[in-house]
Amino acid sequence: MLFSSVSAIAAPSKILFGSCGHQDKAIPIFDAINKEQADLFMFLGDNIYGDTEDMSVLADKYQRLGQKPGFKTLRTNTPIIAMWDDHDYGENDAGSEYPKKQQSRKIMLDFWQEPADSARRTREDGIYTSYTYGEGEQTVKVIMPDLRFNRTPLNHVSAMTYQLERKPAKQGPYSPTTDKNASMLGESQWQWLEQELKSDEKIKIIASSLQLLADFTGWESWANYPADRERLFALIKKHKVNGVIIVSGDTHWGELSKYQQNLDYPDTQTTPRFRIQRFSWA
Repeated sequence: MLFSSVSAIAAPSKILFGSCGHQDKAIPIFDAINKEQADLFMFLGDNIYGDTEDMSVLADKYQRLGQKPGFKTLRTNTPIIAMWDDHDYGENDAGSEYPKKQQSRKIMLDFWQEPADSARRTREDGIYTSYTYGEGEQTVKVIMPDLRFNRTPLNHVSAMTYQLERKPAKQGPYSPTTDKNASMLGESQWQWLEQELKSDEKIKIIASSLQLLADFTGWESWANYPADRERLFALIKKHKVNGVIIVSGDTHWGELSKYQQNLDYPDTQTTPRFRIQRFSWA
């Protein structure tokens, strides 16, 4: 079950999140997830491995996920919110050029039971959204940017450079773009995101389908769009947005990072206590 932008449920004290679930595998980690009895579960993308331009194939893969007993239990017992990444968007590492993104959007939102009148269904530049839980001092906002629908092309190294330099170092084929107009979000989504960051909630969770704090690896991440990354940090600093937690999916390992550079303002707010736990089943 998905909830509207302003949710009626109380502020969650236990939030779980995960990504990269293959619809043709058993996904036994759902058993551990369900035992946690969380207040909220966030699917951060690659929730299935669609990788197709055939929408009947994409829809069928969602249904295979939906029929898994562990997923059914989770959907019945736990509030769920979801964003896509490349594989459930429709193609590995795809961005705005993916030709079936409108059709994929409908299939994705139908599966996650998005309300018929949701802005996510009709926005021209993606399915980004936010959810606010709780009231007063006990409020949590989850911000989910869409890093696919409007993303400009990645910057590739040459095939020779990849084979001779990147691959032996276990790095990917991408390099940070030097085009200052390149973006994962696009200007309209940036304007929306700034307004979301300026709101009054004590805790703000940015739920990113790609790694945001991680240094450059050559694979997909915010590091490939350095202007976007720095713009986000600049907005957090400009508006003194305390209590920001960033969770991410895509990469098949767990990591806890703290970012301190260029955010030179005091963190003086008292924030609610809650727990966030990641599950990776890939």
